[in-house]
Formats: sequence, structure tokens, C-alpha cells
Amino acid sequence: MRKLSKFNIFTLIFAAFFFIAPLLGAFGYALRGVNGAGHSLVNFRWIFQQQGFYTNLGVSLRLAAVTALLVMVLMVPTVVFLHLGGKRWRRLIEFVCLVPIVVPVVSLAIGAQISMPKWLQSTPYELCFFYVIVSMPYVYRAVDIGLQSISLSTLVEASQSLGASGLTTLRLVIVPAIRSAVTGALFISIALSLGEYALASLLHFNTFPTWVTNVSQENILGSIALSVSTLIGAWVVLLLIVFLPKIRSLRKVSVNV
Repeated sequence: MRKLSKFNIFTLIFAAFFFIAPLLGAFGYALRGVNGAGHSLVNFRWIFQQQGFYTNLGVSLRLAAVTALLVMVLMVPTVVFLHLGGKRWRRLIEFVCLVPIVVPVVSLAIGAQISMPKWLQSTPYELCFFYVIVSMPYVYRAVDIGLQSISLSTLVEASQSLGASGLTTLRLVIVPAIRSAVTGALFISIALSLGEYALASLLHFNTFPTWVTNVSQENILGSIALSVSTLIGAWVVLLLIVFLPKIRSLRKVSVNV
């Protein structure tokens, strides 16, 4: 294993300090008591006492789950097709996936919203389709890099020679082979869904980011505590996505033993 140079160690320490120091400072500031005197958890308790906390958090979590499912169902088979036999469509798909970076969110919200079915326009789940569009450039690149790192054609031929269907090959062979890339794509789509404010605000839907913006105006110390809690909560959700499959595999191994 290659040893880290002094420059790399210094870079890692600086990066850790750059990200962790502001978080620790905000956490310490959020622990201040009433009127800034002493230290207590009163600002964190204030979060759970606010009306709409659980409702809007539940809405954002459901939207994130649906978005992650939609973007995986859409992008993984598409990128696999491009690698196997659809190379002539590659530039077109890449262009389509890059368009959301160029198109302003305002145009996307106002222009594309009217194309949605009437029954969908009245529900917050309409946001899922916009979140899919916004996350497409990053998800496409993550899955594409993952597929480039494996011998896809060999895996597919071996699976089909054993009698597996295309769907079975995708689910049991290809996806496990690019699990790290799929996990990264899930990270991106869930993070964008949980943190997206502009689309929800423009379309007048109540989600957790819009609720945070409104309630933060009432209490400065509470808003800092809310920001810290939101950041830590997002990390916890993403870590669960990484470690839950590993925990399940370990349980299966222990049961078999």
C-alpha cells in the first residue's frame, strides 16, 4: 500500500478542519441557553416543538425515497444499454442528461409543471419527477463510471449462458457489480431531494427545506440548532443506505454458518 506523503496528510488535515471546524462552532453556538446564557439543549428541544416538523420531514423523506427509486429504474438500465449495444445513442443521452445543468430551475418549474397530469399537479409527489431531472447529470456520470470499471459484456454473456433473463441479469449480476456506483448515485439523488428548496418554493409545496426557511426566522439560535441537526440527520440517512446492505449480508453469513 502506498504511503501518504506529507503534502497529502496536510491536505487531509486541512480538509477535515475546513469541514469539521464550522460544524463544531455552530454546534457550540446552538448549545447556548436562553438569551445566550449558559449551555443547554433548549434550542434542540425547540425544533421538535415547532408545528409541522414531523409532517414536513415525512413529506421530504417520502419524496427522497420515490425519487431514488425512479432515478435508479430510469438511469441504470439506460446506461447499461448504452454500454452493451446502444453506443450510437450515447451522445444524445449525454446531451439530454446535461440539459438540466443549463436550464434554470425557474424555467423547469414553470415550464415543465404545466405538462404534468392534472391529478399530479395537486400533490407534492410532482416534485419527484423534477428531482429526477435535476439529479440526472450526476447519476448518469456515477453509473457510467461504475460500468466502465467492470467487464460488462463478459458478465452479461456468462449470465445469459446460465439461462438468466435480462431483468435477472440486471438485478443479480450487474447492480451488485457496480454497487459502489449505485450507492453514490443514491447519495446524490437523496441529498438533492432532501435539500432542494427552489422547486418546492416556486411550486408552492410544503417540504422540509421550505419549513426550515420559514421557522428559522423566529429563533436565531434555534435556526442554527436546526441547521446542525439537519446536516447530521442527512449524514445518518446516507450512512444507513451504505451499511444496511452490509449488515444484512453479515446476518445471512452468520445464519448459514
